Amino acid sequence: MSPTLFLMQCLNGLQLGVLLFLMAAGLTLVFGIMNFVNLAHGSLYMMGAFIAATVYNHSGSFALAAVAIVPAMLIIGLIVEFVALKTLYDRDHLDQVLATFGLILFFNELARMIWGPSPYYMEVPEWLSGTIDLFGLPYPAYRFLIIVVGLAVALGCYLLIHRTRIGMLIRAGATHRQMVGALGVNIVLLNSLLFGLGAILAGIAGLMAGPILSVQPGMGEPILILTMVVIVIGGIGSVRGAFLAALIVGVVDTVGRTLLPTLLRSLLERSTADTAGPALASMLIYLVMAAVLAVRPQGLFPVKHG
Repeated sequence: MSPTLFLMQCLNGLQLGVLLFLMAAGLTLVFGIMNFVNLAHGSLYMMGAFIAATVYNHSGSFALAAVAIVPAMLIIGLIVEFVALKTLYDRDHLDQVLATFGLILFFNELARMIWGPSPYYMEVPEWLSGTIDLFGLPYPAYRFLIIVVGLAVALGCYLLIHRTRIGMLIRAGATHRQMVGALGVNIVLLNSLLFGLGAILAGIAGLMAGPILSVQPGMGEPILILTMVVIVIGGIGSVRGAFLAALIVGVVDTVGRTLLPTLLRSLLERSTADTAGPALASMLIYLVMAAVLAVRPQGLFPVKHG
């Protein structure tokens, strides 16, 4: 692999990583603080992509789609939390898994009813359709925007959690949930705000992924699996862990899919390498997860509960 190709794949891995972080940040807080298993988080990502594509295709303004996605996903998240999930907080995880799996089916059918079963395309904005010079390498401007937005959101999450009163309550809820409730903090409202924040982040991920992926029913399930891997590696409830793990998973997955088949061709017959390479490459992130858990069973940055 040439240095240019390797750098390109690293940038693509960084781009995938920040998308995964947008998904993982909200979900890991819901896991860590609310102790709630939400399999429907990928469906919120899908709805964000569809809503953004609809606004963009009807208005022609990507900026308007970006502005609209925040209140739209906040409303959807709060409605889902109030109508379907609030009564499940004290139930066991199996009930939560079954209920949120039902939400996956509901949202997929809702998307088919509204937008149809065929892919709903969202073009890259014309002003972002070119390339920029990055380390002497022409790189797609829109993919670079995804990296910038993801890093900006990561910084915003850090400031929110570590520099605001709401963030203090979030961190306290992750480590001393019962004590926070005993001190008079409205846990119900905190849960709603957390779920709404997670929905917004998932919607932003859908907005950014729309122009480079096919927007279609069921698109949330594949990225949900990767998001779960990120959360396990980073440590449940840790936004810092989610950020680092997302970058690791993004780079390992992207670079591995290019590098591993090439490496195998130098060691095995070409036909064997072409068959085994993609299969082994798809396993890399799970091998990384297994290695991390073997050394740190709670993840890279586990939240210590008190």
